[in-house]
Amino acid sequence: MRVVAGYRRRWLPKDLVAGLVLSSLLVPQGMAYAELAGLPPITGLYTTVFGLIGYALFGSSRILVVGPDSSLGPMIAAVLITVVGTGADVATTMGLASMLALMVGVIMAVAGVARLGFVADLLSKPTQIGYMNGLAVTIFVSQLPKLCGFSVDGDGLLNEAAGFLRGLASGDAVPAACAVGLVTLAIIVVLQRWLPKVPAVLIAVVAAIAATWVADLGSRGVVLVGPLPAGFPPLSLPHASWSQLVPLLAGAVGITVVSLADTISTASSFAARTGQEIRPDQEMIGVGAANVAASFFQGFPVSTSGSRTAVAEQSGARTQVTGIVGAAVILAMLLLTPGLLRDLPQPALGAVVIAASMSLADVRGTVRLWRRRRLEFLVSITAFLGVALLGVLPGIGVAVGMSVLNVFRRVWWPYQTELRRAPGVPGYHDVRSYPVADRLPGLMLFRFDAPLIFANARVFRDQIRGLARAEPRPRWIVLAAEPVTDVDTTAADMLTVLLAELDADGIVLVWAELKDPVRRKIDRYGLTEAIGPAHFFATLDEAVSAYRAQTGAEWVSSPGPADVPPRPEAAERPTAKGRFPRGG
Repeated sequence: MRVVAGYRRRWLPKDLVAGLVLSSLLVPQGMAYAELAGLPPITGLYTTVFGLIGYALFGSSRILVVGPDSSLGPMIAAVLITVVGTGADVATTMGLASMLALMVGVIMAVAGVARLGFVADLLSKPTQIGYMNGLAVTIFVSQLPKLCGFSVDGDGLLNEAAGFLRGLASGDAVPAACAVGLVTLAIIVVLQRWLPKVPAVLIAVVAAIAATWVADLGSRGVVLVGPLPAGFPPLSLPHASWSQLVPLLAGAVGITVVSLADTISTASSFAARTGQEIRPDQEMIGVGAANVAASFFQGFPVSTSGSRTAVAEQSGARTQVTGIVGAAVILAMLLLTPGLLRDLPQPALGAVVIAASMSLADVRGTVRLWRRRRLEFLVSITAFLGVALLGVLPGIGVAVGMSVLNVFRRVWWPYQTELRRAPGVPGYHDVRSYPVADRLPGLMLFRFDAPLIFANARVFRDQIRGLARAEPRPRWIVLAAEPVTDVDTTAADMLTVLLAELDADGIVLVWAELKDPVRRKIDRYGLTEAIGPAHFFATLDEAVSAYRAQTGAEWVSSPGPADVPPRPEAAERPTAKGRFPRGG
């Protein structure tokens, strides 16, 4: 057991204190995120307890906190609505949520055993920012009716926003509910902003309960949480019909991808701050175990929480004993004081969720993308619109698709440039960075920044053809091949035809700095004889020296070609006459 192995007695006081502080955040957030997922608040507490215990037994991080998460809540709700609609009874919905948690746990654990942590890379940083921004807006809007004491019938961001505005216009808002919801939200936001070490959520929840007692909010139309079921969480087997398994599995895969990306990034971040090392594959197993454990006690899918982990860290947590203490506190509350939260107003839970949604949004990151790289900004906005307009589940598909397409675009239209010798700077450099540089008449140094594969074989061919038609005609085209990390069979066939064309025009395609594994592939394709064994050089200097020795050419000073465009962000198709695609 990882919690016990190597545990030091001096850590216990700090873990106990951190666990007590953490439990003050776990209870209201667990209940709020359960309602966000369309489930009874009590299931959030059950999920929290067994999520913490499952991760403590199998996770690799010392202080990472696992439990219900605001980013997963809308996804869980979307899956459940897809499977059973909005009119299903509570028992059926809870059973399906537990089955969803079991599926997520099994997928995550199997991925960890199979060392598939790289799947998290399917969500690039820009797509993560866009997805989370879309999720933040979706959660924010979905909780506004609860904050104001009424509900709306609507599916999706636009419908819910329209329903909320119609409700306000028709006078559905409950003044007392609006007051307690807005005050609760203000307390959380102000304390988190100005006193980050103070348990803002706990103070806000206690204040809301106190307001219920003082102002008799229940008689003023404010919906309260009511009494929670007493006793130990009941053991129950997850269940679903065969027809429900396919949509549940599709949703489980989407939830797993989001949870996986969040888990690895959060665990790595906190490990770096505390000087620890985490094992991504073991993290997946740990979060998988947390989901499986929760699934047998009426729980729903869980993930890591950056905010709760930060609270544990600030409170002095040393090990996962902190999480176990938090779980024990919740169990004690369920067994001994189940009525403790019955007077908690529902608008206060809505305020807790809205505060969490505000922490999901990364406006600064979006602005940085706009300033640094417009194309990735557009990728982020596309992911945002996918979540906001299409829904959470289609949105994750859009986000993953945008990440994959962005990678494919970089391989399809890679950065390409001519190299020349810049005065006073060793080596050979991009003519865009050094427009005034020395060249050798008849020699073209060309760099292609990508593996040479089926996706870009035609782009490479057209670019070399364009260089070969440039005036004055080159005698050698030297490929600075260090970035060419692969040559597949499609590219090999293209090279066979291209080399014949160049040979007919009296132009030699020379390779410099080619990696040994790629050179061996070229040998297997039978291209070495077509290129010429003498036309492979270990360095660009050797290739240039060989050309000068053969032709007697001398360096001449020359400005960069007039048709080389400036270096903007977007990549474009290559054109003829030596013009290179834009990109970077």
